[in-house]
Amino acid sequence: MRKLMATMALLLCINAYADNLKYAEQYDIPYKESHDAYTAERCRLDIHYPEDTTGCPVVVWFHGGGLTQGSKSFPWKLKEKGMVLVAVGYRLLPKVEISECLDDAAAAVAWVFREIEKYGGDKRKIFVSGHSAGGYLTAMIGLDKQWLARYHTDADDIAGLIPFSGQMISHFSYREMKGIGNLQPTIDEYAPLFHVRKDAPPLILITGDRDIELFGRYEENAYMWRMMKLTGHADTYLYEIDGHGHGSMAEPAYHILENHVKKITGMPVDNN
Repeated sequence: MRKLMATMALLLCINAYADNLKYAEQYDIPYKESHDAYTAERCRLDIHYPEDTTGCPVVVWFHGGGLTQGSKSFPWKLKEKGMVLVAVGYRLLPKVEISECLDDAAAAVAWVFREIEKYGGDKRKIFVSGHSAGGYLTAMIGLDKQWLARYHTDADDIAGLIPFSGQMISHFSYREMKGIGNLQPTIDEYAPLFHVRKDAPPLILITGDRDIELFGRYEENAYMWRMMKLTGHADTYLYEIDGHGHGSMAEPAYHILENHVKKITGMPVDNN
């Protein structure tokens, strides 16, 4: 009972601390130098951060849109929770190849490792997340180490990978560009499943209800969970959010993300 009361008191103190912080935002910060107009337009990020504090967890967020549309935005339900939020824009298919989308994602995360302490973030507590296409980018750059290595950054320094309803086989928009349909699964070098490994950062897989998700998205993530476990990766978790489809699963998934951030960084977890 004493332990429970102490934990509840600490949670209240942490929540009160987060609520009392003042937050600021900066927009359209370039993370990639280029004379190309499209790169200059898309390769920018926004930061939401608590002022006058240090050591905060960081969530790098990649937007969805099938790799063909969408724009950077903060994961709104994580605002003013004592975290630094980084919303990333990236180039889109078919204007670029999928390798360039992945290179942009890696460049943005590498920028965060270099610069985030200026905004109160702790580079030992950087989590990467995103919804749908953003979840795919999260898994790819976290599991296939070559992308971040290009920017002299070790993917294993990421505190956690938390894809929301991410594609684990080769992405459907990439397959479509190669004439491969939605119902023809493909696992090649551009599939997160191709890069399962036991020494990856913690991997938290979250999807909507298997019966109303996109084309087997839950099953893709379940297979990823199984393969990661078989390789010996202990910190892989799988969540299916019943009653929520591909889009609506994001709101309840934020709670799962927040609790895993707290768990990994040693903060008390809210089980409500």
